[in-house]
Amino acid sequence: MELLANKLRPKSLNEVLGQEHLIGPNKILTNLINNQKLFSLVLYGPPGTGKTSIAEAIVKDLKKDYRFLNAVINNKTDFNIVIEEAKMIGELILIIDEIHRMNKDKQDMLLPYIENGLIIIIGLTTSNPYHSINPAIRSRCQLFEITILSSDNIKDGLRRAEKYLDNLKISDDVLEMIIASSSGDLRSALNILEMAYYSTNDGIITKEVLQSINSKPIIYIDKNDSNYYDTISALQKSIRGSDVQASLYYLATLLEAEDLDIIFRRLAVIAYEDIGLANPGIGPKVMSAIEAVKLLGLPEGRIPLSVVVVEMALSPKSNSAYLGIDSAINEIRKGSLGKVPSHLKNNNKEYKYPHNYKNYWVNQQYLPDQLKDKKFYIPKNNKYENNLNIINTEMRKS
Repeated sequence: MELLANKLRPKSLNEVLGQEHLIGPNKILTNLINNQKLFSLVLYGPPGTGKTSIAEAIVKDLKKDYRFLNAVINNKTDFNIVIEEAKMIGELILIIDEIHRMNKDKQDMLLPYIENGLIIIIGLTTSNPYHSINPAIRSRCQLFEITILSSDNIKDGLRRAEKYLDNLKISDDVLEMIIASSSGDLRSALNILEMAYYSTNDGIITKEVLQSINSKPIIYIDKNDSNYYDTISALQKSIRGSDVQASLYYLATLLEAEDLDIIFRRLAVIAYEDIGLANPGIGPKVMSAIEAVKLLGLPEGRIPLSVVVVEMALSPKSNSAYLGIDSAINEIRKGSLGKVPSHLKNNNKEYKYPHNYKNYWVNQQYLPDQLKDKKFYIPKNNKYENNLNIINTEMRKS
């Protein structure tokens, strides 16, 4: 029996839920369809947000020949067959699921045909393409982020499903429970609805029915809701304020919402914005924890995250580097674009090479004349920056 989620796949781009930044009057994907023109592109975003649906809707609207392959499941022969088909047809759209996992052999096969336009690819991935997709492929594609669906989008999708479920009876309160437990994933919401429906004798879905099939606590933070941003803000401010208890609480809230992407991004920012030079080793530790979570998944991934968040909360804090670069940027934006001192210009023989001098330091001007006395970096009073200043002072004693 075909799953409800598959029955509801959009047959046209105008049936797609959400993604108003890409779809709708005068939006880029809609305009491409209207102009009957497509370029290679990558759709990236969380599971259940409609990447596959959008890709299939595009090719249906364009009425073009297309094939669907998975970068992991389909082998080199499958990709070769698509290339040969493209040669016979003249142009072929290839939808590639999990494109971030496409190996080098498959990439090398496709690249010349993507380059000459024989094959147009639509890549699908839940990973950040700027980090996970090979630059050779990425440079030939336009990247479009598919964002998490709002509660209203999920509700619209569930309402569309009602016509496929005879005698379905569900209250708004129970519908909201499904929305809340789906974490912005329409496919998950539809699967919950379908299972709940078929687990009853009369089509009446109650709270008790939902709880019997979905015991996980309902903790969904809608990205269009202020509480979502409040929780993220509270995590950063708790770490910044060195409150380890609150830091763990807000981390737990986001973990229960299974919002790993925002946890990764926010912890990476905090490491450099709020802790910075007071504990410079924390940045690599955060990145190491993120990689561990990607390897482990949940629930085990909570362990490396808890370790790094505790250290972040208890670390000394410094925003000196962050304030320093902002000060320099503001100076430039004010129009302070001075000329590079002549001895610093490329291949200038007046330049004094510090390594040729005692303590590897020589007194010479580096800033432009009108900024030569300007201070951008102002150190904080912490052990690491104090040590840097001592080392720097000693080095200048020549």
